[in-house]
This record gives sequence, structure tokens and C-alpha cells, in this order.
Amino acid sequence: MSYIRATLNRFPGLKSRLRRLREQLLPATSVSSGYVEIEAGRRDSESSRLAASWKAGDLPARQRALVERQLKEYRGGTSIDVFDVFTAALRRIDNLPANGSLLEIGCSSGYYSEVLEINRLPLHYRGCDYSDAFIDMARSIYAGLPFDVEDATRLSYHNDAFDVVVSGCCLLHIPDYEAAIAESARVAKAYVIFHRTPVVYGEPTKYFRKQAYGVETMEIHFSEPELLNIFRIHGLEVVATFTLNESADPRDRSKGNANRTYLCRKQFQS
Repeated sequence: MSYIRATLNRFPGLKSRLRRLREQLLPATSVSSGYVEIEAGRRDSESSRLAASWKAGDLPARQRALVERQLKEYRGGTSIDVFDVFTAALRRIDNLPANGSLLEIGCSSGYYSEVLEINRLPLHYRGCDYSDAFIDMARSIYAGLPFDVEDATRLSYHNDAFDVVVSGCCLLHIPDYEAAIAESARVAKAYVIFHRTPVVYGEPTKYFRKQAYGVETMEIHFSEPELLNIFRIHGLEVVATFTLNESADPRDRSKGNANRTYLCRKQFQS
């Protein structure tokens, strides 16, 4: 299995096609499947209807089953692209404090704390999530670490509270994403990482309904120029971009989509 995963990581196009096939055959076990674009006139109502989807009580166990397999392979030396990109972003930080603090917003069950440990990155980890069920699981698995139930658009932490803030693949599920970006910048002392962010270029921001581990949720694919401008508005300068995958429209190469991780340096308090 490790050899197969390593081989697929060298051929992202094939990996993407196989992932789509798995989503069609086993939608309840897939991270994301069944995408349907939401019409512009229904975005607000659908956003409201699906806003609490990630609070579903059965989501944590379904996600954790996948995470456990990935962590086992990662500890054994297998490359896991989302973990590799996360650690690469951290290592690009100049003068990363040896015992600095890191907050992960949208931490799910807190498994990125293990990614830090595996890579011997000595940061003091704290996690928060919108879902009580995810935080309950995180506290049971990582009893020695602090976890909080928080709304990413209204965080309870003080200004400049953490050396590094990671928005952990949650921005895409937050209708008021500009407020979430502003809050990430506010509580960060120096750096913010927006991890695993779906973007489009040559097109406006798009909204989708999808199945996540069998639960209906919403996913936002951000207009990349718009997203980068929001970063700037809230005092964040992108200093490095890491692309997990990218696909141009074969009919119009000026259009396409990508999944990126952005490392941002804080320039001023917003």
C-alpha cells in the first residue's frame, strides 16, 4: 500500500482520476463527492441551511478512520501530500520560534498535532473547531493538549495570541469567510497558514453542495485574485504558495482550478 501511494503521488493526474472513481463507487467513505454547483440566487439560503453540517455527530468517526490510516503510513515513511505541504509551509517561516505557539482553526480531531510530532517541529499546539463532536474526540485522543469549541468568525482569543495560526482546511466551509480571515490575522502574532484552499482563476467564486463522508455540506472555491486581495486588506502578505494540485480548463487555458496552501506574514494589526 505504501508503494502504491508513493507511486500515485508522482502521477497526480492518475491519482485524481482514481479518487473520482472511488467517490462514485463509495461516496460515504470519500472525503468529498457528489459536487453540485449552487446557483447564485440560492447561495445565501443554501449557505444558511448547510452552515451546521460539520456539527454532525457521525462525522468525526468517519473522518478519523481515514486519518488513522494516513498517520500510520506517514509514520512509516510514506509521503502524504497534505502533511508534506503543511510541514513545508512551517519550515519556510524565518526564525520559527523553537517553542512557539501554534493554533489550528478547524482542527477536527487534532491529528495535525501528530504531524508536528512526527516531523519534530517543537511548537506548542492548540486546536479549535466549530464542532463539539470533533472537539470531544480530540480531547479523548490527545488528553494532554488544549482544545476549544470556537467559531472561526468570532474567536475568543486575544490579539497576537499565537506565533503561527493555521486555518486548517475550514475556510472553504465558512460562508462569512472574510470574517474568518480577519480573525485568523487578528489572533496571529506573525504568520498565518491557509491550508488546503480550493481556488479558481479566470472565474468568480463558486459555491457547491457536496457529500463529505456521506454528510451534505457546502464547499466554496474562491476566486484566487479576490482571496489574495482579502488577505492584503487584513494585513497579510503571501510569502510562499504551495500547490497540491492544479487543473486548467482544456477549452480555455486562462481558466482553471487548484488546491493551494498559502503562507502569509502579518504586516499590521487589522
